Amino acid sequence: MKHKRGFNPLERMSAHRKALHRSMVTSLFRYERIKTTKPKALAIRRTAEKLITRAKVDTVHNRRIVSSRLYDEGVAAKLFTDIAIRMKERNGGYTRILKLGLRQGDAAEMVLLELVDYKLDVDSADKKSGRKDAKKVKDADGNEKAGKPEKKEKPRAEKVVTK
Repeated sequence: MKHKRGFNPLERMSAHRKALHRSMVTSLFRYERIKTTKPKALAIRRTAEKLITRAKVDTVHNRRIVSSRLYDEGVAAKLFTDIAIRMKERNGGYTRILKLGLRQGDAAEMVLLELVDYKLDVDSADKKSGRKDAKKVKDADGNEKAGKPEKKEKPRAEKVVTK
């Protein structure tokens, strides 16, 4: 039975678990989206939501508490100046968990833990990857257009049947 089991210890010692929480919450606030296992995501979500709630009221006391639970001061500043302001109207539920499926090696359930207002920047992703289909190509008339170049069909050689 799971009576009075307040949190998932994740089969780690308390110092290791605290370091795990600090590093994963710092990464979540830095990148606003992380890929992890489901039990870790459920544990990290509790910590992250409490820190966002703290950051909504910008006081010295709250800044010190949040800074003690994060590794990077820059991320703490981002939490107070950017993330908390975006979440000002919400009363909770700042994160979402999206299921990805099972991991190849050990069949652990993988999820994406992200902030609710996370928006995937598709335009910059195309520019960074240098995709060829986003480049302009010339059509038959010599005009430039966006997209993939059309493939020209090669003449096929006829099969010779010998008897």
